[in-house]
Amino acid sequence: MTPSSDLREALFGAPYVGHLPAGARHAITDVPGVFVGHVTLADGPLQTGVTVVCPTPADLAATSPDARWDPFRTKIPAAAAVINGFGKSVGLMQIDELGVIEAPVALTNTFSVSHVVLGQLRAALAANPDIGRGSPSLNPTVLECNDGYLNDMQAFAVTEAHYAQALANASSEVEQGAVGAGRGMSSFGLKGGIGSASRVVETAGQTFTVGVLVLSNFGRASQLTIAGRHVGPVLDERLAQPEQSTEPERGSIIMLVATDAPLDARQLRRVATRTSAGLARTGSVYGHGSGDVALALTTGYTVPYDAMGRVAPAALVPDTQLDPIFQATADATEQAILHALFAAESVLGRDGHVRRALADVLPDWATL
Repeated sequence: MTPSSDLREALFGAPYVGHLPAGARHAITDVPGVFVGHVTLADGPLQTGVTVVCPTPADLAATSPDARWDPFRTKIPAAAAVINGFGKSVGLMQIDELGVIEAPVALTNTFSVSHVVLGQLRAALAANPDIGRGSPSLNPTVLECNDGYLNDMQAFAVTEAHYAQALANASSEVEQGAVGAGRGMSSFGLKGGIGSASRVVETAGQTFTVGVLVLSNFGRASQLTIAGRHVGPVLDERLAQPEQSTEPERGSIIMLVATDAPLDARQLRRVATRTSAGLARTGSVYGHGSGDVALALTTGYTVPYDAMGRVAPAALVPDTQLDPIFQATADATEQAILHALFAAESVLGRDGHVRRALADVLPDWATL
């Protein structure tokens, strides 16, 4: 399968990665049942926010497009891969043990994890008042990056209400760049943020979609590689920030992969690991102080919370047919990182700190 010219058309001026076609939106929401919502805080030293990825079982989304999933009652298969573990995320241990998620996936800054966890708990309790009493407790899913260069994290600006609003804002349209949890993030000495992309694959006799959303906050300027072109040395020179170019890597990236392909948790962990291939193509070496975490999920089938008898297993994609999905994951991850960079605007944050947009610093990147 080869992509048509309209699917190859770049978003935000970013080059198109690979040969697989993208979905109609070129975003994670091309996966049936996946919705994304943001709340952005942009006020002087407060440059931060919340992003929520809310998956819905594909069969429910097909019959009721506006329906939302109750993740506690109807769980979705998932798995995580920690590529470098310098992070403070919540929920990964239980996902690793049970192979399901039971809350929307929320992204925010490091110091706001606890507030977003409370927001998730209150939303779940509103839908299922028995949680923590007659029913088991909830496993919140909140992942983070440190946006402290631009954002005053000590202000604890993100609240439970912001999570609730981001959840209410969830839709099929994905705003990218310096928005939501990505508002204060930095990548390669430039403005980072939220990026998303998708790829469509044919395997095991069916067509599936793989979508990726990243919270991009990693990389040193000298490392940047755009679609195979190593532009880092020129970027380093133009930014003229010698004190930052010699500092160790302290950034992070969260990479969320969604698909409608029926995969079990073991297979999803393998998919999550392939994000590292796309991440490496942009120049990352997963530095000592970098928190590089991937989470993969499928909307292709569900796991009931309160099944009383035997549950019929899903008809999974065979392991021997996973390579196209691996390829799509690597390509969409690289593409999503580029979208985060190319979509971002320059941002002035706390104490006069500035992160400039790639478009302002390297408008001529393709000719370097």
